[in-house]
Amino acid sequence: MSEKKFASQADLEEKKISWEKLSDNAYAYTAEGDPNTGVIIGDDGCMIIDATATPVAAQGVIAKVREITDKPIKYVTLSHYHAVRVLGASAYQPEHIIASQDTYDLIVERGEQDKASEIGRFPRLFQNVESVPEGLTWPTITFTGKMTLWLGKLEVQILQLGRGHTKGDTVVWLPQEKILFSGDLVEFDATPYAGDAYFKDWPQTLDAIAALQPEKLVPGRGAALQTPEQVQAGLAGTREFISDVYASVQAGAAAGQDLRKVYEETFAKLQPKYGHWVIFNHCMPFDVTRAYDEATQFPDPRIWTAERDVAMWQALEG
Repeated sequence: MSEKKFASQADLEEKKISWEKLSDNAYAYTAEGDPNTGVIIGDDGCMIIDATATPVAAQGVIAKVREITDKPIKYVTLSHYHAVRVLGASAYQPEHIIASQDTYDLIVERGEQDKASEIGRFPRLFQNVESVPEGLTWPTITFTGKMTLWLGKLEVQILQLGRGHTKGDTVVWLPQEKILFSGDLVEFDATPYAGDAYFKDWPQTLDAIAALQPEKLVPGRGAALQTPEQVQAGLAGTREFISDVYASVQAGAAAGQDLRKVYEETFAKLQPKYGHWVIFNHCMPFDVTRAYDEATQFPDPRIWTAERDVAMWQALEG
């Protein structure tokens, strides 16, 4: 397996951007499996959901918004703390940056380490990293559980439905239109990154999303899901992947296998079913490492640093 380049360092080809309309109020900025950005346009202003990796990248989102409206971008909502989602926030010059209190706490605890780690993992997404301001992206409004705001007559609910991709996962729900922006809790034809995940909790959180009965959904990666059937497929695919990884890792750990053996067996089991998904080779070492931790001795995710990333990759792929 030694021919695999670290993380996404081999992924240097520019992706084709799509601007997908879900309603007069809701849009998705997607790019062939790159991290998605959601856009809500209300009566008196706009909300961005996940900011892109750099202010330079964010200019692409802003240009699409300005083709439709000159209303101010009032809010940037962060679905979670990962650098690839948040470091573009300054470009929008929002009145407020919104995140869950759990996400805020994770930025305090591990934001600097995550920033350095992700810049190393994703050279293409961070190709204009010099445009990122010094320091971290700090929320100016935090909430626990549920927050409701109004963009004129448009109700926007910002919800914590449970842990999954991270401890602080947040979704944005338009109840009048039954449109959900899921962040990385749901992916579509893209591999869920679970290096900071709660494997045991994630399926229940997907149940809570399903209970809202969204008719359309913008996943963290992959095309916008425009019908209830597509939404079901996105939820089911994410659930199956998370369950398959954790079941395989649990079995190996229970049999006393070391991490490398568990990784090799889990990769071999899952590759035929999921290997065509975007970033499969990137995610699997991180996902299996976290699953092994959770199945053995670490209920909460350990902090990834740039150094730990490389050491783990060498141990599993070297």
